[in-house]
Amino acid sequence: MRLLGIDPGLRNTGWGIIESDGNRLAYIGDGVVKSDAKLSLAERLVQLHDGLVQILKDFQPDEVAVEETFVNVNAASTLKLGQARGIALFVPSSFGLPVAEYSPNLVKKSLVGSGHAAKEQVQMMINTLLPGCDFESADSADALAIAICHAHHRGSASLQAQLLETAK
Repeated sequence: MRLLGIDPGLRNTGWGIIESDGNRLAYIGDGVVKSDAKLSLAERLVQLHDGLVQILKDFQPDEVAVEETFVNVNAASTLKLGQARGIALFVPSSFGLPVAEYSPNLVKKSLVGSGHAAKEQVQMMINTLLPGCDFESADSADALAIAICHAHHRGSASLQAQLLETAK
């Protein structure tokens, strides 16, 4: 099962691909889709869309997991992040792929055992769980963590129902 994790952001949207075979995980790839801050919001969203479309075409994942948005103090930043997250949800759905969503705390808890783990702890666990992984950036590391979280939780009954509903 090939799984794509997405860490949405307007400036940098991280992505990470793993393969899950039972309890075995294997690193496939990772990277960042960047948008040009000099462009309009609409043009930047198109850049994110096009980058994610290319990743789906290149890697052909079976399922996708996207990190849920946390609310920032800055409402404008939260709104922009939400729009980038909308693209991250829309693109795989438009390919007919099931999409799961995970909170940042659940992602950290799934990898480290604590929902308030530091980024360094999460990155250390990524390297432990995916030998040979040399992630490109903190954004792509977060995306790999989301994919790993999905690999651990995708068999749960409630998530299976959500994925089936999404696939309809």
